[in-house]
Amino acid sequence: MIAGRILRVVAAVVLAACGAPAAESQTARPETSRIIMLGTGMPVPDANAWGPATAIAMGDRLFLIDAGAGVTRRFAAAGYPRISKIDATFITHLHSDHTLGYPDLIFTTWIMGRRDPLMVFGPPGLRRMTDRILDAWREDVEVRVHGLEHETRASLAVNAREVRPGVVYSRDGVRVTAFKVRHTAWKNAFGYRFDLPDRSITISGDTAPPSDDLIAAAKGTDVLIHGVYIESRLTPEKRPGGEDWPAYMHAAHTSNVELGRLAARVQPKLLILNHVIRMGGTDDELIEGIRAGGYTGRVVIARDLDVF
Repeated sequence: MIAGRILRVVAAVVLAACGAPAAESQTARPETSRIIMLGTGMPVPDANAWGPATAIAMGDRLFLIDAGAGVTRRFAAAGYPRISKIDATFITHLHSDHTLGYPDLIFTTWIMGRRDPLMVFGPPGLRRMTDRILDAWREDVEVRVHGLEHETRASLAVNAREVRPGVVYSRDGVRVTAFKVRHTAWKNAFGYRFDLPDRSITISGDTAPPSDDLIAAAKGTDVLIHGVYIESRLTPEKRPGGEDWPAYMHAAHTSNVELGRLAARVQPKLLILNHVIRMGGTDDELIEGIRAGGYTGRVVIARDLDVF
């Protein structure tokens, strides 16, 4: 028996030296996901807040939500200087500030060496937009294909898939569920929930309350990324049509107090304020409204290139 114990000890030492995992650690730990806030801005140009775009990195896999202005440059600033492969892109709605970087995404990834079709999910109208973008740059494509750059037309392909509420992507441990949100006159605007091996992340897109579909989809989520404006700052604006500004905001976006109520129901472990409409307000005012709505959990205000 003593000899047997010695042999088992020696075997354990040899296995450890060879890098074999101990029995209790043989179950592989899930890869850690990273949320990269590529752009957190509004339509008003701001050098410090580029167009709406959020990336989720999972090992060597990349997912993108929205493609605002400058999206590939923001990828470069985040440490991806020659972005050529994105597993999937999800567009929340077709407002220009969320899609101005879409041509950039299509053509820059192609020029940087993309060989697989760009997979893009989004609302009805996405295919038409994609076809028109490819047509608008057809002379550029001809020059790059037939000139000295020797690009291939096949690798330019975009697989644009128009979605309905429900699971729209499920592959290798990543499941993405689309849900409808209310955003002014848009018939189809979506948020997305990502269920990853290590956590769940829900992104609201642009939305106004009531948000019953969002609340149902986000229930139990680890991270909620949500747009917001400061309720106490909302007044008519001195510009043509500015008298309708409050009505537009109520129909398009969620105030900090309303978001506090929503987050109190969802109870995310982390609430990230994104796409913030400040109207001259401060960080303190933003947070005060969230607390007044009843959410007591962890809340942060996102800025470009923040990583969570």
